[in-house]
Amino acid sequence: MPVPDLPGNLIPKHSPEESWLKSAVARLCQLENERFPGSQPVSFGIRDLLKLENQDFWVCEKSDGVRVLLFVLFDETEGQRVFLIDRHNTYREIIGLFFPHHENPMMPLRNTIIDGELVIDVDPRMGRETLRFLVFDCLVVDDQNVMSRPLDKRYGKLNLWFYKPFQKMIRDHRHVAESHPFEIKVKEIRSAYNVEQVFNMDIPALQHGNDGLIYTSVNSPYSPGTDSNVIKWKPPSENSIDFKLVLRFPSIPTDSTRPDFSAKPVFLLHVWCGDQNGVPRYEQYDEMHVDDNEWERMKESGEQYDDRIVEVHWDSKVTAWRMMRFRDDKPNGNHKSVVENIITSIAEGVEKETLLSRSNLIRTAWKTRQGAAGASAPAATAGNAPARSHLPPPPLPPSRVSAPSAPAPPTPIAAPVARPSQSIPKANVRYGPLQVSKWSKVAGPTSVLGFMR
Repeated sequence: MPVPDLPGNLIPKHSPEESWLKSAVARLCQLENERFPGSQPVSFGIRDLLKLENQDFWVCEKSDGVRVLLFVLFDETEGQRVFLIDRHNTYREIIGLFFPHHENPMMPLRNTIIDGELVIDVDPRMGRETLRFLVFDCLVVDDQNVMSRPLDKRYGKLNLWFYKPFQKMIRDHRHVAESHPFEIKVKEIRSAYNVEQVFNMDIPALQHGNDGLIYTSVNSPYSPGTDSNVIKWKPPSENSIDFKLVLRFPSIPTDSTRPDFSAKPVFLLHVWCGDQNGVPRYEQYDEMHVDDNEWERMKESGEQYDDRIVEVHWDSKVTAWRMMRFRDDKPNGNHKSVVENIITSIAEGVEKETLLSRSNLIRTAWKTRQGAAGASAPAATAGNAPARSHLPPPPLPPSRVSAPSAPAPPTPIAAPVARPSQSIPKANVRYGPLQVSKWSKVAGPTSVLGFMR
């Protein structure tokens, strides 16, 4: 499946406008730095099976697209502007989009940051390509930072405050969508124990490429950077790593100081070890296998391969890394610590069948936690009103009290019931007392037109 190019007008790097936008995003997200504020998943390992049983997780398919944040910027003088932020932390302004406010659709939605993935959906019958933005989380909605809220609350805000007003606008004014550079949809998310439905229903219905699964903790906050509560699963044979590719050519036989660019080079994979004084630091990690036919195709393509981020997978047949594609959407390869986790994930090999076989255990543990939470929840009236069993019964209406044949013993006076101190709100009397109906069973005559009531 094709991977989309990002739409929009690029904000010049290191320009005053870009600096102002980055500071605005950092302020909205309450961050001390101006880095890309999106969260990054960790790779799935055998240990995470137990994690799915001990905590509530949601699961969805992992789209094969380009990860971006949608930034809706609102200013009282300039109105609403919309930007895409990629993982390079570059900004592109999107023209033609408008997001209405959830309370008043005539007013614009205020500052909002939405997490999602841009994909190209291909209609299987017509072959028509549609650029779509699949949203699955939010950091800020209508000037409210929701990063500290659990996922279910963030997902609710995403739907009610962002997506539904926008969807209604499109439904009521279909011509508006003609100027939109892409469509917007909310990604389907399910409970972790319903992973079989993701495999059997969600993934087969996709019109874009799939890259595995994403598990996200329901009760954890949104955390920028690598987040152990966001876990990506891939079949072990499809687990991949992003390295920087470095080509090293042999020297010309007659001159050891000059490289022979016609000869097949060594394809070195360098791993990112973080930044040092703002400069990415890399170390040689391994080699990538390229056969002679691949090398000929590389030369014919005219592409630059040296010094680019590439995605590779482990080919057990040749026991070496093989190239899958370029990852120009990433500023760096995977960090060294992430690489080690991915290799552990490949070695442990959690297959699809293993995930499915643990679904019942995950469901049982989930339901048990829900039951325990319900049992420990305080009663709705606790601390708010006295128990009804402590109140004296109301007196019977006069018409229902039969005359006693003998004097009844004096009724002991009940002790006053302690009530919590409450201030009774004042209310203006707008109506008189209700009129007593002569047909009431507790008032009026005992017989009507000769019939006993």
